[in-house]
Amino acid sequence: MTSQSGSAEDNQATAVVAAGYDAVYAAVDKSPTLRRLWHEGAEGPDFPEEFGHISFTTLADLRRTASELRLASGDTLAGLGCGMAGPALWLARETGANLIGVDLSAVAVEKATTRAVALGLGAQAEFRVGSFAATGLADESADGATSEDALQYAPDKSAAMREVARILRPGGRFVFTAFELDAARAALLPVLSADPVEDYRPCLADAGFDLEAYEEIGGWPEPTIATYSSIIAAREDLVREMGEVAVAALLSEMMMTVEGRPYRSRVLVAATRK
Repeated sequence: MTSQSGSAEDNQATAVVAAGYDAVYAAVDKSPTLRRLWHEGAEGPDFPEEFGHISFTTLADLRRTASELRLASGDTLAGLGCGMAGPALWLARETGANLIGVDLSAVAVEKATTRAVALGLGAQAEFRVGSFAATGLADESADGATSEDALQYAPDKSAAMREVARILRPGGRFVFTAFELDAARAALLPVLSADPVEDYRPCLADAGFDLEAYEEIGGWPEPTIATYSSIIAAREDLVREMGEVAVAALLSEMMMTVEGRPYRSRVLVAATRK
């Protein structure tokens, strides 16, 4: 059994996000400027470059996530909203789990597949197009699930949590980082206004999870604002490297975040499916 499609409104919001990320992922490899600024401002200097990404996941975040997932070699890990799958592939390598990555962007899925092969993880990882609410995975098919800084974009957080609970086996762990939204500020912004959740705990409880950890990651939102501001300031270089379409998609979200300040905090969450 697999999940069903969401509402027309949810599907429209999903399509908007997917189109923007398709444009970014198609061009991101062409930009040494973006790679440098993201590594310096978001990942941190100790993050392994071969697993680079465009979330705010640090090496410390990944180590904590691996510990909280409690996976054994040969287990199945679902990486949700995985993008080009740098962090998810790192988790697969460290835990020995088999990775199934799911992302809205067909371009990201293609690049994640190529990357897994280049890293020697091609036999251990597969990727498919899907959303938080419609992963396409079978019931109770995963031992763990993870996501890095993507859940805030899901147009229906409760549906997303129910879907994660559906694909996890009893006792499976869902470990993720995400931004809590200021509902009043997010209500004025595209995509984020669809379902601006200030606290993920009620959604998790309603979906049948026992909460193990819910921790605010210190120092936020300053790293987001600083990283985004440095990238916005490098617009001319980015356009030369990536093209107008990709940069417009990339910077629209960043400018919206810097100007609108929709995020309350960034949290690391670990929960167990009952």
